[in-house]
Amino acid sequence: MKMSKLKLGAIEDDKPVRLAVELPAALHRDLIAYAQTLGRETGQSVAEPGKLIAPMLARFMATDRAFAKSRRGRQPPTTGNG
Repeated sequence: MKMSKLKLGAIEDDKPVRLAVELPAALHRDLIAYAQTLGRETGQSVAEPGKLIAPMLARFMATDRAFAKSRRGRQPPTTGNG
């Protein structure tokens, strides 16, 4: 059986920032199914499907041309003493 090319690849290990979200039950089921499919394609087990949310959002924003256009020329937000 030929596997389809998913938009996500292997999940990078990065220091997270905690954010609580509520998802509709149907979306949560789809997220679990996506994690299972991704695991089969990459050989990387995704024990917590919630870990897919950040890379999915990053991929979405990276491919949103209107968002990229709106950010062009802007300085990144600063954090710290400034």
